[in-house]
Amino acid sequence: MMVRLLALVTATLLCAPLYALELADYRMVDLSHAYGENTLYWPTSPTAFEKQTLAYGKTDDTDAGYFYSAYTVCTPEHGGTHIDAPVHFAEDGLSTEQIALVDLIAPAVVIDVVAEAKMDRNYRLTVSDVIAFEEKHGKIAEGSIVLVMTGWSHHWPDAQAYLGDDTPGDASNLQFPGYGEASTRLLAEERRVAMIGIDTASVDYGKSQDFIVHRVGAAQGVSNLENLTNLSELPPVGSIVLALPMKIEGGSGGPVRVVALVPR
Repeated sequence: MMVRLLALVTATLLCAPLYALELADYRMVDLSHAYGENTLYWPTSPTAFEKQTLAYGKTDDTDAGYFYSAYTVCTPEHGGTHIDAPVHFAEDGLSTEQIALVDLIAPAVVIDVVAEAKMDRNYRLTVSDVIAFEEKHGKIAEGSIVLVMTGWSHHWPDAQAYLGDDTPGDASNLQFPGYGEASTRLLAEERRVAMIGIDTASVDYGKSQDFIVHRVGAAQGVSNLENLTNLSELPPVGSIVLALPMKIEGGSGGPVRVVALVPR
């Protein structure tokens, strides 16, 4: 981690003047779905997103009356656009609040498998896909956030189309693209990326029953971003992703607002 941080600082000193990031030089892209009554969750989740009104309207004080609203919200960790902390699938892995900021704010690469996913809704990212990407755009750097674009977010929030099956309580018939085991090992163990993400319900493809991608990544301290959107607005390389989750103590994941900074 210190090597990556030193490299980032060195690059900053060499390539930019010493003042704050100029946001006007970047276009901001929201990669998150909003939470609401249509938010999709894993079919076996016993609950979904809930929002209840505590107050809405004018206060009772007629002299100093003013508008006021407040709500309670409740959601499982793993639904909507969210992060999986390593402890989600590694007993001794980091929990949500322990994930280092350097892993949550990092350069991103986007690997496009939209054409392959159109041909096979159970497509899994291959080593050949990663190598082909690197031959065109350069080797994926340590500490990067890798995002796989399948085009699946256009199905949101249609559960049948997005998940492949909308039977409540049953996750045995899901069909959607994901990462493959070998490509995940390459990214997590050899490229040593900080995080992987995808615009589907899981980094493991829908038919998976062993969740090997989660397990391989978690063993290396790699977190996941799931149910992303708008990946088509990002270039293959050159953007910076900020993925800051709700800081849940001891959490295995949680809702996350993911934003990309794309150079203009």
